Amino acid sequence: MAHILIVDDSPTDVRVFTTLLEKAGHRVSSAGNAEEGIAAVKRERPDLVIMDVIMPGMNGFQATRTLSRDDATAHIPILIITTKSMETDRVWGLRQGAKDFLTKPVGEKELLARIQNLLPS
Repeated sequence: MAHILIVDDSPTDVRVFTTLLEKAGHRVSSAGNAEEGIAAVKRERPDLVIMDVIMPGMNGFQATRTLSRDDATAHIPILIITTKSMETDRVWGLRQGAKDFLTKPVGEKELLARIQNLLPS
């Protein structure tokens, strides 16, 4: 299936998403903060990035903007998954270049459906 990079500072969330995605047949890698995530995207060229927002240092909105404005990584879809649940957060995330936005906690079926919609066919 696809290679998905998870950028999230919560080991628990990374473990939950990794288990779910691997069970669905995806290859998963992760980065614990936005700076590591940007470097990993440039190095690994995943098929999709799952991006948290609230992280120490650079936040997920900033990382999404950086990746979506770089010609080398702009084609890689970013799915923001965060605890930030305000409509303004969703709109801001999409403005930064994310292709979709979900609020934690995320159900398995919903997550897999959103990922399938974002992956190139």
